[in-house]
Amino acid sequence: MLIRLGYDISFDVPLEVPIVALLNVYQSRFGDLREPDVLRVEPEVKIDTYTDVFGNQCSRFVAPPGTIRLYNSTLIEDAGTGDEQNPDAPEIPVGELPTEVLQYLLASRYCEVDLLSNTAVELFGDAPRGWQRVKTICDWIQSKVTFGYNFARSTKTALDVYTERLGVCRDFQHLAITFCRALNIPARYVTGYLGDIGVPVAPYPMDFSAWFEAYLGGRWYTFDARHNRSRIGRVLMAVGRDAADVALTTSFGSARLKNFTVITDEVKNGG
Repeated sequence: MLIRLGYDISFDVPLEVPIVALLNVYQSRFGDLREPDVLRVEPEVKIDTYTDVFGNQCSRFVAPPGTIRLYNSTLIEDAGTGDEQNPDAPEIPVGELPTEVLQYLLASRYCEVDLLSNTAVELFGDAPRGWQRVKTICDWIQSKVTFGYNFARSTKTALDVYTERLGVCRDFQHLAITFCRALNIPARYVTGYLGDIGVPVAPYPMDFSAWFEAYLGGRWYTFDARHNRSRIGRVLMAVGRDAADVALTTSFGSARLKNFTVITDEVKNGG
């Protein structure tokens, strides 16, 4: 299947400000692109691109005073088969994990592994190891945490989510990641496109989405504590330890959001 991806984001900038944007698809999906995936900026500015320590493609530029617009439209091919399932995927002993995976066992800005370790063991220590234990974590979070955009807070951590039982998609993922790490299962935060393909259309504007990946059986698998079901059409954009590593835009100065539109739609009948 083909999926049309795009965004149109504008900021009001009172003074010249440097910005870093993570708005391209992840390197693992480059081969699936059927059109160029290029960040466009109005007014035109010089853009430098680089790859960060997590393999994310980053764009760096200086925004002039006034309104600056970031936009793009591209086309990607997707298998349309939903998230891969492997109930037999085992946990890997820490001593056998690849070195580059070890960082995804540690506490990070929004994932206080040390503060929730005892809780994780109490809740999930007896669950079957491997895939099923991660699925049990997702089941528990979806049943205990209430979703709502009005619950969003930029400073909310996994411990806050566990205590308040309220959050948006990133909060669900932070809590799941923290529980996984506390049980020695590497887990990393993911952001990307996730349209309403194969599911009822959500009653709110399209947005970028968050999910997480757990390292089982020698590879990364997709899990989603918010939706907690296999979904069609996920398009990975960036990975990191938590949301702090994968901010879509980071401005080093004042930049007030003016417009935010995201598109991720299945292309049918050659449209």
